[in-house]
Amino acid sequence: MTEAGTFVRYAVSSGIATLTLDSPHNRNALSSKLVTELLDGLDAAAADDSVRAIVLTHTGTTFCAGADLSEASDADPAVAADHRTRAMIGVLRRLVEIPKPVIAQIDGNVRAGGMGIVAGCDIVVAGPSSSFALTEVRIGLAPFMISLTLLPRLDPRAASRYYLTGEKFGAAVAQQIGLVTITAEDLAAETARLCAEVRKGAPQGLAEAKRLVNADILAAFDASAEDLAQRSASFFGTPEVNEGMLAFLQRRTPSWAE
Repeated sequence: MTEAGTFVRYAVSSGIATLTLDSPHNRNALSSKLVTELLDGLDAAAADDSVRAIVLTHTGTTFCAGADLSEASDADPAVAADHRTRAMIGVLRRLVEIPKPVIAQIDGNVRAGGMGIVAGCDIVVAGPSSSFALTEVRIGLAPFMISLTLLPRLDPRAASRYYLTGEKFGAAVAQQIGLVTITAEDLAAETARLCAEVRKGAPQGLAEAKRLVNADILAAFDASAEDLAQRSASFFGTPEVNEGMLAFLQRRTPSWAE
C-alpha cells in the first residue's frame, strides 16, 4: 500500500534498494516533491552499506513524463525554470556519480526529462510497452540539461533525428541507438538476473568500475552544466514557450504547427 503523499517509494530487499516512481496523477512528472523524494532515496541507498545496487522503476503506464508543466505555470517563469533546471541537474549528476549501480526497469512511456533520467542509469531494461520521445522542441524548448547524460549514450545520427523531430520510438529502437541496454518480455526476471550478476562484484570494484565508465560524463557536468542551466532558464517566459506550454495544457496544436 502506497503511503499517502509519497511520490517515490523506497524498499530494500536482499541487498537491492528499489525506488518506485509512484505519482500517477501527473504521470510521474518531475514535480519538486518527486525530485526531492528521488534524491532522498538515492542518498539513503548510497549510505546503506547493505545495499549493493539500486533498481529504479515505476507504477502505471508512464515511467516519467518529464517536467511538471502545470507546476511550472504556477510561478514566475524565470525563477521556477532556474529552480527546476538545477534540481534536474542534481538528479542526473547523482545518478551518474553514486558509487552503486543503478538499474532502470521500464515498461511504459518515457518523455523529455525522463529520457535524461534513463540515460543517467547504468543499465536499462525495457519492456514491450515502453515508448520514448524527446518532445521539448514541440513546446519551444530543447533538451538542454538532459543532453549531459543523453548525448554520451546515443548514436549521433539518432540523437540528431529524435532531438529535432520529437517523434516516438519503441524499446527495440531504443536499444539499437544506445538508450536501452536490454529489452525483455519478463522485466522482473531479467532485472533480478542482472542484480544477481552485479552482486558478484565487490563494492569497491563496482564503485571504481562505474567511476571509470562515467568519468567523461562527470567531466561534461563540470564543464557545461552551468551554461546549459542558464540557457534553459532563459527560454522560459518567451512567447514560443508560453504558447507551447499553454497548447500542451489545453491539449491543442501550438500556433506554429497549425
